[in-house]
Amino acid sequence: MPSFRPRPATSLEYVAVNVSAKEAGAYINPTADTVTMAFTLNDADPVAADFKTASWETDTTTDPDTYTALCLVGPGGAVTLTPGDYSVWVKVVDTPETPIITVPGLLSVT
Repeated sequence: MPSFRPRPATSLEYVAVNVSAKEAGAYINPTADTVTMAFTLNDADPVAADFKTASWETDTTTDPDTYTALCLVGPGGAVTLTPGDYSVWVKVVDTPETPIITVPGLLSVT
């Protein structure tokens, strides 16, 4: 379960979420797929406009490899958040599926 540490609204930093994908029981590399992330107040479901640009980071020192979705949050980033507690969502655009993953826990912005 991800644990987001509280951060000030004036901070510019990445929010990171590990993503794993399987096909036919085997882990696969999702980094060819487009990834976006959304941040919603009060557990609201995200709408299309909530999803912001994210990128992939790969850690090949683990087995299997670890794939992390990253979204730059704060002034000058993909999204600037006001103080509050946010649900975090990850959307991976694949064919034929486009899963939207609810990340456990809340991101607290002060």
